[in-house]
Amino acid sequence: MSSVNMLLVGARVRKKFPLLILVFALLSGGAACSPPSDAPEPGVAANAVAEPPLSLPLIGWEGGPEYWKQFARANAAGWSDPEFFPIVVWHSGISNDEEVQFDKQIGINTYIGMADTTPYSLIEDNGMFWIGGKLNETFTAESRNWVGYFLDDEVDGRFPPDEGREHLRKLTDAVPAGYFKYANFTQMVIGKDMAQPDANSYVNDFTDAVSVDMYWYTIPYCDKRPYRDVYLVPVAEKYCRTASSYGKTTEALRLRDGADRKRQPTWQFVENLNGGPAEGPFEGYVSPDELRGSVMSSIINEARGILYFNQSLSGPCQSGNVFREAQVTENFCGADQVAAAQEVNTKIHELAPVINTQSYQYSFGTGLDTMLKTHGGYAYIFAMVDGDADPGSRTFLLPGQISASSVEVLFEDRSVSVGSDNKFSDTFNSENTYHIYKVKL
Repeated sequence: MSSVNMLLVGARVRKKFPLLILVFALLSGGAACSPPSDAPEPGVAANAVAEPPLSLPLIGWEGGPEYWKQFARANAAGWSDPEFFPIVVWHSGISNDEEVQFDKQIGINTYIGMADTTPYSLIEDNGMFWIGGKLNETFTAESRNWVGYFLDDEVDGRFPPDEGREHLRKLTDAVPAGYFKYANFTQMVIGKDMAQPDANSYVNDFTDAVSVDMYWYTIPYCDKRPYRDVYLVPVAEKYCRTASSYGKTTEALRLRDGADRKRQPTWQFVENLNGGPAEGPFEGYVSPDELRGSVMSSIINEARGILYFNQSLSGPCQSGNVFREAQVTENFCGADQVAAAQEVNTKIHELAPVINTQSYQYSFGTGLDTMLKTHGGYAYIFAMVDGDADPGSRTFLLPGQISASSVEVLFEDRSVSVGSDNKFSDTFNSENTYHIYKVKL
């Protein structure tokens, strides 16, 4: 049996539970409350630089790379390095060094979910990391790159709230000291259908890193009628199937995470081909531009890690391991999406020392979704359209402390002139277009 066939047979793919989700949402009573504030809170911004380069308020955050120093395993493995940014693949089975190196070339540095026959040496020898339980006897207390435990997937969609919390509590209690705890939830925890205390508890009471999966481009949600906008951060029907929805998911998860006025890294899932369930209906595949845009929208909205859903379970281009299929199958139907993932991942790794700094609160203008950071004597502006208006030209007003005649547009080999009014304009050709600007302080 070929390595790909073995992976297809051995991979445990995610199961969606739409009926259970609906039932539990109804049972919860649909109680709603005002979303928690994302303003900087006491104790959260304690790791900020004493005198930041710009006199602007800072967002609340978990502390960036410093956060990982509290977990002995992650700290020893280098997760507290400002140049490290977690990019994770869900179920990418590995059987030799060549396969691991291919994943690494794509930009992956962390695995979650693999066959119990996987030898740990493949992970550590290739400088990768493992989040999960003990797969076999090769995983020991001396396994340096085993950094965290994956508690479970979509517990909020598989259990009533009381049972789900008890399930997570038992899993949490079994995690050895020194490892961080991570879990993924459905979109229910960022919505208003679930009782808000239950959603707050799921996100805040069990984990040290948390994510939500909601595959806006490739699942039926956006086409259902009547359309229901039930999320803490509104998603307009017209712009539902856009990259901005991934950023809004990240923003909503941060709001939920802020309910206890403590911060943990919020990660974001993105499909690398299709996120829909095997039973359908098939809605299509994420395009290369959409993939890049959804990743960058998540980063702009403060995602502290990116995870790739690595299975395509419906339509004509199916795979139990999209990344591996691209490695071994000539003219693979998802090759362009894998190349897009590699491109955007490379940019994230290059800019990790910037992304890993605390962002400023600042509005550059209407119709924009932006992230402002400073590093090494420069300001960096990550920008997309905001998902509440059509793409096109946008005008940026620079903060008063920045005085420049032009801004460099990274990765595009061009610059944009800044007027005497401290404004510059640029064009966003599509909803998933992003630009990253660099300007001297």
